[in-house]
Amino acid sequence: MSLLKRIESARPGGAPEAPAGAPGSLPAPAGGGPPTLPSAPRLQSQAPVRESFRDVKFRIQNRVIQDLDPKLDLSNQVEVRRQIEEIFGKVIDEEGLALTRAERVRMLEQITDEIIGLGPLEPLLRDESITEIMVNGPRQVYIERSGKLELTNVVFQNDDHVMRIIDRIIAPIGRRVDESSPMVDARLTDGSRVNAIIPPLSLVGPVVTIRKFAASPFTTDDLIRFGTATADMFDFLRACVEARLNLFVSGGTGSGKTTTLNVLSSFIPNDERIVTIEDAAELQLRQEHVVTLESRPPNIEGKGAIPIRELVRNALRMRPDRIIVGECRSGEALDMLQAMNTGHDGSMSTGHANSPRDMLSRLETMVLMAGVDLPLRAIREQVASAVDLIVQQSRLKDGTRKIVNITEVQGMEGDVIVMQDVFVFEQTGVVEGKIQGRLKPTGIRPKFVEKFEIMGINLPPGLFGFNY
Repeated sequence: MSLLKRIESARPGGAPEAPAGAPGSLPAPAGGGPPTLPSAPRLQSQAPVRESFRDVKFRIQNRVIQDLDPKLDLSNQVEVRRQIEEIFGKVIDEEGLALTRAERVRMLEQITDEIIGLGPLEPLLRDESITEIMVNGPRQVYIERSGKLELTNVVFQNDDHVMRIIDRIIAPIGRRVDESSPMVDARLTDGSRVNAIIPPLSLVGPVVTIRKFAASPFTTDDLIRFGTATADMFDFLRACVEARLNLFVSGGTGSGKTTTLNVLSSFIPNDERIVTIEDAAELQLRQEHVVTLESRPPNIEGKGAIPIRELVRNALRMRPDRIIVGECRSGEALDMLQAMNTGHDGSMSTGHANSPRDMLSRLETMVLMAGVDLPLRAIREQVASAVDLIVQQSRLKDGTRKIVNITEVQGMEGDVIVMQDVFVFEQTGVVEGKIQGRLKPTGIRPKFVEKFEIMGINLPPGLFGFNY
């Protein structure tokens, strides 16, 4: 008996119920009542159960894996693909499976993805229109496209299948995830950011979230085309970066902070030494002199962790011209502010906040998280003297991402930090679900424009809404 028949015969399931009057059904007497039993019961034939495409694929996949050369170098993808295709064709012929050409190509592609890629996630990773992938257990996979969530038909075999993919992601960078450490941050080879959380913390099975990044970083022209900002806004931001102003990009989750930070960092002159510090390296700087640092989680014994704060301190000893922290979340904000105040002008970072004012409040809170006993006024003076500019990014209800505020931090008046918008987004309405509005200057000339003039940076007349 062939393997296919053995699997079919082992499948549970009884015979389907026969319709009334069909051969093999019990005859009903005239006038109603219970059916009479026939003198000799007739055996009903059972139709064979046909395997689903998915079941056949998993079975063929297991045979291909078994027949692969165990000494094969999986990094040599050309040779691996050749062997997989050869073994796949042989197994299909031996099984005598009747597959269409399209089914055969699709099955070979899925099996190849499973062996040398990230399995069911590979088609989603190849789709450039997808910006985020969210795996909520083995049976529910969502994507984000054009700022909107969509449920896909992608499924995994079971929880173990998802766990194998997670292990394949985190193993190359020395991370781990298990019951004692059920959360992990990682990155793919292309720089895409990955977060995974598994049971017992997750009650729906292993959950994976992948923030994808374009193969080539977005440019100012791309963001202008997307409507994220205007050419005038980027002219102004370029001048701010070249003039070595300290800035924070703030916004909510998924608002595009890292993308904007990438674009802003592209304005840094090529002759400067840049040190980047992140939890999972995802910034895509194109300058020649870039040192990339990545924090380290604790080992299986709970030791050996190197948080971002220690990396910021160490970066100060590395003779940086600029320090870029991917995101300030905690006490590293104090070290970042001190760096900005002690000669490391032109530094940048991002933070989670709903408005420029909220970003300053968050900085105050993060400084307190460093465990220092400073009065609130002293912290605010540190923030006001260190930060020159807040770039506020938002994801609007229609899924579009925009820079909604570019705000100057002017200094202290009493116990309050004074701020002034330079550019704002003004919403005018909603048409067919799309938010209408315009990005415009406020007409206020920033105080640091004089610094531009001293450094020989010339801005177009009327950039701020008037000629000066």
